[in-house]
Amino acid sequence: MFCGVERFVQPGDGPLKVAFVTQSCGIILKSDREIELMRRAGRVVHRVLTRMHELACPGVTTAELNTAAEEMIAESGGIALFKGVPNPAGGEPFPTALCASVNEELVHGIPSERVLKQGDVVSIDCGVRLAGYCGDSATTIEIGDVPAEVHRLVSVTRRAVEVAIEGIRPGRMWSQVAREIQSYVEGERFSVVREFVGHGIGREMHEEPKVPNYWVESQHGMDFELVPNLVIAVEPMVNMGGHRVGLGAPRGWVVLTRDRRYSAHFEHTIAVTESGADVLTDGR
Repeated sequence: MFCGVERFVQPGDGPLKVAFVTQSCGIILKSDREIELMRRAGRVVHRVLTRMHELACPGVTTAELNTAAEEMIAESGGIALFKGVPNPAGGEPFPTALCASVNEELVHGIPSERVLKQGDVVSIDCGVRLAGYCGDSATTIEIGDVPAEVHRLVSVTRRAVEVAIEGIRPGRMWSQVAREIQSYVEGERFSVVREFVGHGIGREMHEEPKVPNYWVESQHGMDFELVPNLVIAVEPMVNMGGHRVGLGAPRGWVVLTRDRRYSAHFEHTIAVTESGADVLTDGR
């Protein structure tokens, strides 16, 4: 989360704009030891998100979810990655450990006294630094019974991450995996968000490369080869309606779908191995 894109925001309610940069340098491969340290951070993130699934229900506030997450992160000896991140729009830093984005909120939702109700979905994103290394993961939780099409949105987005994991192996280019994600999502009649993408991760939450979940030929400068010991955070965000998003209230953080239809978000931190993908945030 805090998706690793080079971007700037027009003042006011203008559209988010994205400037992509070439991926030919700056990628840091991780040692086996570093990957194991990242797995430790990933286990903390997994425990937090598992607890969020247990706690999130009608009548609970997103602030209550954040309080529980902050306590768990502190008990682990970790540091919440998102808390204190500078605001790209010039406002206050991000104030909480979790991003909690409800319904039409795409990402960067600030936990508050908002009460979750039957039929909502809440996308929970959590990042932790432990012993100097980062783990980052997200999940979308259905609150009670949701409409069938909303349930399908969540299922398709979860599956989009699985498509990426299955497609990761040495020697492939990321563009091949991105096309597979996009083809699957659009084949299910949903849309892939383009203004926000995944990112490399390691000692820092955001490292090179940028990791888009779709592909067009104008992005050729963003492509990179999947090689062993590359670690990336893959996080498709899928909208029920169109792919366009915009900045909303409060405090210049939360991003909303333009058409105000629901969005879902799943993410894993993944290491490329000699034979495929090793998910570092699945709790193993």
